Amino acid sequence: MKILDRIPLVTLLILTLFLGLAPMTPEPHVLEKLRLLASGALSRPIDIFDLFLHGTPWLLLGAKLVRMAVRANA
Repeated sequence: MKILDRIPLVTLLILTLFLGLAPMTPEPHVLEKLRLLASGALSRPIDIFDLFLHGTPWLLLGAKLVRMAVRANA
């Protein structure tokens, strides 16, 4: 958790906006991969890697925000 605390919130926001949503057209890449996952069609290794690559900034940002909220209420 100390590593997560050291990452600035602005850095995570920028990563989420650029890597987490890229490419934007016709839809954000992470949404396409989540649709493949929901339909059970996420089977190729490149698709799994793409989901991991584009989903990681979202997970880190969520964890950082939850951690900040918990620490603020403690």
